[in-house]
Amino acid sequence: MSISRRGFVSRLATVAGSIALAPIAIASADGCYEDMTPTAYGTKPNIVQTAMQAGSFNTLLGAVKEAGLVEALSGEGALTVFAPTDEAFAKLGEETIRTVLADKALLTKILTYHVVSGRVMAGDVVKLQTAPTLQGQDVRISTIGGVRINDSMVVTPDIEASNGIIHIIDTVLIPA
Repeated sequence: MSISRRGFVSRLATVAGSIALAPIAIASADGCYEDMTPTAYGTKPNIVQTAMQAGSFNTLLGAVKEAGLVEALSGEGALTVFAPTDEAFAKLGEETIRTVLADKALLTKILTYHVVSGRVMAGDVVKLQTAPTLQGQDVRISTIGGVRINDSMVVTPDIEASNGIIHIIDTVLIPA
């Protein structure tokens, strides 16, 4: 089942309008996230749970929580996420990260620029030149010297989650 941009925006409005998020991620004292949602034996974790288990997406997960997008990225539907690692966020610098985190509208715009509707596997990505993001703008796709999304290199493709696909990237994507 694919989620449309309108469906995602509707979910975002619902999440943004609620006071509390489902207890999917709990921040510990050291800022790390623990998965508090049990999964049945043999069931794949969702996108958020998969990112938490990886351990290299703490900045992304914090931003997703701050923007109120945990529920939207944990729900049903198929999404493809180009997920920047903690090292990718570090390239932005602490001051830039603080500024973006303080502006929820800008943060949401940047995060939704990393999400494409549907399950887009690496085999599909290499056939495309652009892909429409849920933010509204397209990302550019190039396969010269590896797979690139805009200026970011896909370092690990096709991480499957119950509700989509994650492609790990080495640079945060910034919409125009």
